[in-house]
This record gives sequence, C-alpha cells and structure tokens, in this order.
Amino acid sequence: MNLVATSLFAISPFLLGYFEPLSLAVFIISLSVTHSFLDTIPSVYLGAPENENALSVLPGQKMLLRGEGHQAVKITILGTYIGMIIAILLIPAFMFSATKIYSFLKPYLVYLLIILMAYMILKDNHRFWNFLLFMVSGTLGVIVFSIPNLNEPLFPLLSGLFGVSGLMLSYFENTKIPEQQADNKINLRPKELVKAILGSSIAVFFIQFFPGLGPAQGAVISNQIIRDVKDKGYLALVGAMGTMSVVFSLVTFYALGKAKDGTIVVISKLLEIDMSSFLILVVVFLVAGSISVFLTLLFSNVFSRLMTKVNYRMLVVSIIVFVFGMSLFLNGWIGIIVLLTSTAIGLIAPLKGIGRNHAMGCLILPVILYFLL
Repeated sequence: MNLVATSLFAISPFLLGYFEPLSLAVFIISLSVTHSFLDTIPSVYLGAPENENALSVLPGQKMLLRGEGHQAVKITILGTYIGMIIAILLIPAFMFSATKIYSFLKPYLVYLLIILMAYMILKDNHRFWNFLLFMVSGTLGVIVFSIPNLNEPLFPLLSGLFGVSGLMLSYFENTKIPEQQADNKINLRPKELVKAILGSSIAVFFIQFFPGLGPAQGAVISNQIIRDVKDKGYLALVGAMGTMSVVFSLVTFYALGKAKDGTIVVISKLLEIDMSSFLILVVVFLVAGSISVFLTLLFSNVFSRLMTKVNYRMLVVSIIVFVFGMSLFLNGWIGIIVLLTSTAIGLIAPLKGIGRNHAMGCLILPVILYFLL
C-alpha cells in the first residue's frame, strides 16, 4: 500500500491538474482501508505449509488446511470491521491521551521500546532464535536503509522476510489445499470477540506512541494483555489491529504531527489536515470499510472455490516471479540481492517455529540506533 501511495504522490503534479488535494487524499485513504480488508485473503489462502508445520503459521492458514479458509476470512473481517468502528469511537479519548501523555513519554520512548523488545524476545523458550532473528533482520535493515539511491527499500526487504520465504516453503513441501467448506455462519464465540477487541483497543494506544512498532507487534502485545485467546479469537484480534492502526495513524498525525504510516505521510504532503478534512477522512474510513466487507467476502468465496482447482505450486511460483520482477524494476539488481537475503533470513521463523514478528527488527533496530547514536 505504501508503494501505491508513493506512486500516486509521484504523479500528483499531473493529478492535481484535474483533482483537488482533498479528493486525492480521500482516494488514498479509501485504498488504504480497502487494502486492510482485502489483505486477509492472501494471508489466509497463500503460504500454507504441510500439517506438521502448521504450528508455525497463522491460525488462518491452519483453518485453510482443515477446509475452513472462508470461515477464517469471515472471522478476520468481523474483527477488522468492528475494530474500525471501535477505533472511530475511541478517537476523542485517544486524542486527549495523546496530547497529555506523549509529551511526557517522548524522552523515554526509545528506552521503553528496548524494554518492550527485550520482553518479546525473552517471553518464551526460543530466546536464542528470537534474539538471532531480531538482530539479523535488524542488521539487514540498517544496511538496506543506508544504501544510497534505493528507491523502495521496504518492498524487497519486507517481501522477502514475510512473503517469499513462506511461499518457498509451500512450494518445496508441495502443499495440498483440501476442498473448502461453504458455511454462512461465523463460528466465533462472543466472549472471544470481546476479548480480541479489548486487547486490540489497549495495544493500539501503545504502538502509536512507539516508533517502529506496527500491527504485528500490536497483535503480540494484545495477546499478552488478554490471555488465552484461541486461534479464532486471534484472527479477530489481528483483523482489529489492522484497521485500528490505519485509523489511529491518521489521528496520531492530526493530534501530534507524527506520521507512522507511509499513506499518511503522502496525504500530509498533499494537503494541510484541518478539522474539516480530518472529519471527512474519518467518514471515508467508515464508508470504504463498509464496502470492503462485501468485496472481501465476495473475493473470498471465489478464492475458496478456485484454490482446489488451480495448480497451487504454479500459483506460488507466479507470485514469487512477480515479486522478483517488481524488486528488479524498482531497485535494480540491488533490490534482488536484498530480496534474496531477506528471504533467507525470513526462513528462520517457520523452520524454528518462532514468531515472524521478531523479523520486524528490520525496522525496529534501525529506529533504536537512530535515537541512541
């Protein structure tokens, strides 16, 4: 999504000849919200390993291997939409707390971030591999961000760590996708949904203040705050964190002038966000999100029928080739080197059964070093 927003900004001098800056901002926000919903589909239907490795993947992929892929999408979308509604309702409370708390915490944020990362690394029995993945991905991030004239460093870096690495495992394990069940009900207990939304609501306040933290870390924090969240509840939690982060990224910029999201950075360069434009963009969140629910369910229905009919290995290969082609187009051969390196590092998490969130060291370690050095 950041790539799309950046591309739109690059051609904005031409577009502004036909559209008002606010119109472009509305379009970009609509794309961002829609992306947060539709992104559920590839996260569930692509990159699933064999059953013996199912513990190392997201709950949605586990459900896919049980023929419940569409059910996983529906649960995630439920959390995504309710999370967006709750985030909008929490805007006044967040703006009040942001203006009162952020100025007090600002001098200590980097130290609090270090403590938080240490806790996330040490909280389970895979401390060595958690630390190794964090440091190696962080070192790669430091190197990549120091390379001059690298147009889109995040594309090959994140695509390798979180995308191509998982797809490669799926290809070599020759994953078989079972027939998907068609069920119109959403099999999630209300108690699990409430716990997921509550955890997300608390965690999203944290990640907006800390540089480098995103929805992935927010989901882990939420899971620590609200214990015993089952797989289906975790899906709703991840969905809620996604849209809450998008909404609060705009609120954080409006309240603090602090842009955490590339989409918000682009919008801030297009227009001065005042109260009127801020309220318009909040309404856009609601409208675009409501439409995206139906779009996501429609595409998920199509995917659930097609996944058993297409050659899954060829689909995986075509996606990997596309990512390599985009890396070459955006950054030349340096982009390919970054993609290959990040893919190799990204294999650590699924092969060792640890959380992929530790690979976000690629962003967090450079941020820590920037503030300390």
